[in-house]
Amino acid sequence: MTDSLALECVALYKEFTEGPEPVTVLKAVNLEIKRGERVAIVGNSGSGKTTLLNLLGGLALPSSGHVKVAGHNLNALNGNQRGQLRNKHIGFIYQFHHLLPEFDAIENVAMPLLIRGISRKKSNVQAEELLESVGLGHRLKHKPSELSGGERQRVAIARALVTKPTCVLADEPTGNLDSHTAQAVRDLMVALNERFNISFVTVTHSDSLAGMAQRVLEMSDGVLKEREQSVV
Repeated sequence: MTDSLALECVALYKEFTEGPEPVTVLKAVNLEIKRGERVAIVGNSGSGKTTLLNLLGGLALPSSGHVKVAGHNLNALNGNQRGQLRNKHIGFIYQFHHLLPEFDAIENVAMPLLIRGISRKKSNVQAEELLESVGLGHRLKHKPSELSGGERQRVAIARALVTKPTCVLADEPTGNLDSHTAQAVRDLMVALNERFNISFVTVTHSDSLAGMAQRVLEMSDGVLKEREQSVV
């Protein structure tokens, strides 16, 4: 794996046992994600998109094949080591923000840094900078219940970026938003990608969200294929 790659997977298979016969969800998936690249993965429900994303983020291990994150083979790491690697190199954004309701915006964003062992003071400074960059400098002390849907998603994006990861994995990040707010979040993701040179891999059903990518891949019955896409 070269320094220009954020993620790589080789001959990735994933099977689940459901009933008497195993179900193959991913079939020999090969993928390279360059640093700073925006990639979208599209496909029907049940095609294997989210399973692939979970494997890329080390949330699950493949049945065969391997995933490398910033040059580290996830198969060679134990659970704690994979967790440390995720904290350093991977950010996650989901359709539902998964913010901690009892904490305010700055506390939610600072959490990955605190887990890393950075002091609360330094963590809060970095969290505030990220929240400022996503236009929420005036909402630092608001809890998720006091924020709009778009604001909560922007907090989630700031949390994903606060560790300056190599790659952000996003699963339907605008799927729970109205069209106007979704467009604002899409624009924000592109701006932050270009500002920080962080790779974005986005799983989506949305053509408009896929349109922000430089490369679009299509998952069908566990097989990943590339389709032509003009650069935004």
